[in-house]
Amino acid sequence: MMMSERIQALIHKLEVDVGARWLNYLALTFIVVGLGVWYDTHCYHDFNSPEAMDSAQVARNLSEGKGFTTQFIRPFSIYLLQKHNRARAGAQIPGTNAVDSAEVNGQHPDLANPPLYPLVLAGLFKVTSPDWKVEMHKPFWSDGGRFVRYKPEFLIAIFNQILLLVAVLLTFLMARTVFDAPAAWLSALLMLFSDVLWKFSVSGLSTLLTLDIFLGVICTLATFEGLWGVENPAPRRQFILAAGAGLLTGLGMLTHYSFGWLIVPVFLFFVLFGRTRRTTLAMTAIIFFGVTVFPWIARNVAVSGTLFGTAGYAMAEDTMGFPGSRLMQSLSPDQASIYWLKPYLVKFEDNLSDLLENDTLHLAGGWMGVLFLAGLLLGLRNVAARRLRYFTVVCLVMFLMIMALGQTQLSRLQPETTENMLVLLTPLVTIFGVAFFLTLLNQMTVPNVQVRYGVIGLVSILICQPLIMTLLPPKITVVAYPPYYPPEIQRFSGWIAPDELMMSDIPWAVAWYANVNCTWTTINSRYEYYQFNDYVKHISALYLSRNTLDGRLYSDCLQGGVDSWSGFVFERVGVEKIIKQPSETWGSVIFRAQIGGSPQSFPLQFAPTDVGFGLFLADHRRW
Repeated sequence: MMMSERIQALIHKLEVDVGARWLNYLALTFIVVGLGVWYDTHCYHDFNSPEAMDSAQVARNLSEGKGFTTQFIRPFSIYLLQKHNRARAGAQIPGTNAVDSAEVNGQHPDLANPPLYPLVLAGLFKVTSPDWKVEMHKPFWSDGGRFVRYKPEFLIAIFNQILLLVAVLLTFLMARTVFDAPAAWLSALLMLFSDVLWKFSVSGLSTLLTLDIFLGVICTLATFEGLWGVENPAPRRQFILAAGAGLLTGLGMLTHYSFGWLIVPVFLFFVLFGRTRRTTLAMTAIIFFGVTVFPWIARNVAVSGTLFGTAGYAMAEDTMGFPGSRLMQSLSPDQASIYWLKPYLVKFEDNLSDLLENDTLHLAGGWMGVLFLAGLLLGLRNVAARRLRYFTVVCLVMFLMIMALGQTQLSRLQPETTENMLVLLTPLVTIFGVAFFLTLLNQMTVPNVQVRYGVIGLVSILICQPLIMTLLPPKITVVAYPPYYPPEIQRFSGWIAPDELMMSDIPWAVAWYANVNCTWTTINSRYEYYQFNDYVKHISALYLSRNTLDGRLYSDCLQGGVDSWSGFVFERVGVEKIIKQPSETWGSVIFRAQIGGSPQSFPLQFAPTDVGFGLFLADHRRW
């Protein structure tokens, strides 16, 4: 063959044959990588969710061989452990800190986090061996000697962005199975440019791992539906799919406890659509679900006497009986308040009303949710698509009820990301929203295919507008301050011994950044504080961030009472005794305030003069 003919053949392969397909894949790869680099350069921010820091520090303990232990110690966790250990001992243990019934002298067991996400992060830490110290000099991690990014958090963000790409791929495969290739490509594109999913990718939360597991469940159910298109579907394959659905649902529960309720619609799916083997298939899913979650539940019962540790009391949090985080900060809670029915009804009604008015209308980012809700009025000829839409609606109703009852004060700190289960429906909402849009488009009279593509492009830009606006300059603030500033918090690690205990209003951040044991501030600064210090363990230091220092003068400091922590700061920091230097601002003066005006009975009397981001008190000079 002549050289010219070979060149023509090569050009033909590149333009028409296999080469064209690989060129498309290469272009898609450049788009995905470019989007990730641009987002991480301009839109990345450090962790600002307590839940993310909590799971990350548990993962670090796992990677270091300490098991499922935590350095973020909740007073309510101490209450559960003391109650369980004393009951197991068969006799009343003396109420002193000489007997460690609270398990704070060694490694405190984690009772708040499901195990799967910390376990996955522990494997990531084991492979990459990240540097836990903040970087103050190297580019990208710092800017002119000023801290910018924390390496382990950036590593977790990259890992979560890989999980996001897995979710996009699973969405494409599922949409192509249920509908067709155009719907699959458009659904995957809109998933890739979903602003809310990119926000979750840098949040450090387990949501994207849970989303991949949820998509695995959906793909399993869609494959099960596809079997009925075969004349004689193999019973063995049906049971494998039912077992897989139960197993994946169990893994989802081990990532996010509330996800376990998904077993209800999975069970109903097999009961309604399993035909002659419906009962056996439904029970197979239940059995494999139970086998998956049983070992972890058994561990919780053995350690604390509860099924889900402190997470099992989420319904009681932020009710009239335990407003805000009062339950988790309580060392001796009023148990009678947990069993009142009225607080739960009030919480359910208030939260459900807010969810229906706001969150429901923002499914999958907003406009796609509107298309999905409108598409519910459209009939579907595809039996599998119709049944999956029923499943989606059942999940939507169930997630709304779970969020209404299970939301805690964490949702107030980060309302868009924390405790948001509706985001799990983003792939399904996107697929059915795209199907409805393409159905309307097919009924439109357009002069040519270019106009059709133009309409698709305009609608896609409208749906992706939140991410487009996010990517535009200027860059957002990277450091999540206030109240978190890792370099300042890491200074404490050199002041606190491994066997000592700190107390803070941001203990999740102290545990994650400083790598020291830290308990949450008790519900008051007097009775419960002294009860903790005298009968649980001596508190070596106290760190209060701007969460407390920025308290409102009248509502928090004065009306909050002298035993509130805001009142403690207002009373103990004697501003009238401070001599202001000419070069100082009043803000810096307050932070370096002398503690000589505090009563001699308070155990922590010493404070450094150069803590610029909070108030640090210790039992002796440690610096």
